[in-house]
Amino acid sequence: MIVIVAGVAGRGKTTVGALLAGRLGWPFADADTFHPPANVEKMRRGEPLTDEDRLPWLRAIIAWMDERAKAGQSGVITCSALKRSYRAMLLDGRPAVVMVFLEVDPDVLRQRISARPNHFFPRKLLESQLEALEQPSAAEEPRARVIAEDGDAQELAAMIIALLGPDGAPGGGQGMPAPEST
Repeated sequence: MIVIVAGVAGRGKTTVGALLAGRLGWPFADADTFHPPANVEKMRRGEPLTDEDRLPWLRAIIAWMDERAKAGQSGVITCSALKRSYRAMLLDGRPAVVMVFLEVDPDVLRQRISARPNHFFPRKLLESQLEALEQPSAAEEPRARVIAEDGDAQELAAMIIALLGPDGAPGGGQGMPAPEST
């Protein structure tokens, strides 16, 4: 099983994803490291990424997930997954992949982004992500679940594990699907 911890910048994806992976004993990857250098430079300049900019990044994330799946390994990866089309790319044809979308009040996000002075993602880009965001719909469940990020990272990791089931086994929680056999 691969778990994608998703949401716009400042939602705590990296912290929650790393904790989740650590608790489950699974490899962890931060999607920020998959951006081509041109994307990182564009964001540093405060320029929002386009769908075209994001395509190689999404393909790199997909490659990481497919490598894990082919090897029969589990893993946790982060990704903003702002649009339904992005989520479809990440999930379609990958029955062992589930997404947990962290939802946070925009004012809290603005405060968090402002508190990350050494990160390449400036606060003004948060607004472009919020504008581009297509909230996951009920039709995307159970493969894409929305969790209100009200607790701390430890609580959120525990909540995700509960959704996955005992010991991270899929299908034991509140509606996360079991992977289909291929």
